[in-house]
Amino acid sequence: MTESPATPVATAPQGVRRWLPLFLIVGLFFLWGGANNLNDVLIAQFKLAFVLDDFQAGLVQSAFYLGYFLVAMPAAMFMRRYGYKEAVVVGLVLYGAGALLFWPAAQLRTYGLFLFALFVIATGLAFLETSANPLMTVLGPREGAARRLNFAQAFNPLGSIAGVLIGKHFILAGAEHTPAQLAAMSAAERDAYFTTATHAVQWPYLCIGLVVLAWAVLVLVMRFPAVAAPHVLTTRATGRDGALARLLRDRGFTSAMAAQFFYVGAQVGVWSYTIRYVQSSMPGTSAHAAASFILAALACFMAGRFVGTALMKFLAPVRLLLAFAAINVVLTLYALLQPGFSGAVALVACSFFMSVMYPTIFALGVEGMDDDERKLGSALLVMTIIGGAVLTAAMGAVSDVAGIARALAVPALSFAVVAWFAWRRLRQPGGAGA
Repeated sequence: MTESPATPVATAPQGVRRWLPLFLIVGLFFLWGGANNLNDVLIAQFKLAFVLDDFQAGLVQSAFYLGYFLVAMPAAMFMRRYGYKEAVVVGLVLYGAGALLFWPAAQLRTYGLFLFALFVIATGLAFLETSANPLMTVLGPREGAARRLNFAQAFNPLGSIAGVLIGKHFILAGAEHTPAQLAAMSAAERDAYFTTATHAVQWPYLCIGLVVLAWAVLVLVMRFPAVAAPHVLTTRATGRDGALARLLRDRGFTSAMAAQFFYVGAQVGVWSYTIRYVQSSMPGTSAHAAASFILAALACFMAGRFVGTALMKFLAPVRLLLAFAAINVVLTLYALLQPGFSGAVALVACSFFMSVMYPTIFALGVEGMDDDERKLGSALLVMTIIGGAVLTAAMGAVSDVAGIARALAVPALSFAVVAWFAWRRLRQPGGAGA
């Protein structure tokens, strides 16, 4: 068996040397929050620019989250071999390169190239998400690790809000035409309209790409504190009796993987089709105006994160997870049965109760693991983000057949799976205190 490299002693820089690396890594949470929620705007924009049905538009999220699924484990292995900082730099370079690909994709007006660009962005974010969280815990005194990580995570929904604002004011700000209006145009007029709609993404993504690449340079030249050297994968991770096999035989862990798969699918699906739902159930609403519902949802999500964290002082996280998941089953079913303004409000309210689900499922999933199992288990849980690709596409397929409101049956079922997971954990010995 290969020996793990020696572990250097972590240092705790003081003054500017401490705060600058911290600032750079906190910024990552903001940057990937913006990338995730710009997709919700892209779905509406590409539906206009390429005349797509809901299933085809949902491929935006499929391409994005496929990148997470395929690269999560390689990213974890890279981090363990080369270190946290190096993984962050690779992630930022991939993110920036994907954003810059939007320019030629718009020039060529090729939907497939846009999907490839989103895939590249997602591979970068897979690197960032597997490295930024543990890196935050070592950028300062050990006793303040949890506080630093919670502080950094608060910037994720802020980035999400910024992403929607960018999309609303710089991508969705153009004129919209109904199918009847488009049919009345000449071929040249239609072509000019579709070209304008496609080119609307160029400058926002060019600016994002340049900012992200500049951030990569800053991280590269910044001197970070010495941290524990990452473990190289050993034979203990594979084989019949390896850590991977043990994890996949652990019903508690595999149920956490299932819950995370369905949760991410529900979150991505609800946010991806909120604009579509509002426009469908409130005729005459422009995509620009409907984007305000996404902003409201993200504000609810951010508020729910702080409120949920406070409630966990008085209520076991698993009980809170069960209650929030059950509430979201009711809210999504209401939006399904009552399309219109009240249904849209219910859909927005879902975000408040979604806020604690990802970190709570994640924490329950890796609870009680040793260090090696926790690292491998964390990578497997990140891979379940593929739920965002699978279930968003499923919602699009249901919408094309039965309408966007009926497609909310998919997230309703998904929240029921999360509630089942929490209920199952609650029944286990000691589960009430989890």
